[in-house]
Amino acid sequence: MAKKGNRVQVILECTEHKESGQPGTSRYITTKNKKNTPDRMEIKKFNPILKKMTVHKEIK
Repeated sequence: MAKKGNRVQVILECTEHKESGQPGTSRYITTKNKKNTPDRMEIKKFNPILKKMTVHKEIK
């Protein structure tokens, strides 16, 4: 049975990883409430490839 409500699943991707030139990507899957946060999310998360905290933005 499907869940009801405004909560949707989103993918967060690292912004600094693209400019570094290293292979691979850092992505996280999380959920958000579309009613409370209609715009795109930006969260600082750990990037295991760069081994530091970086800004991760929501992708479509």
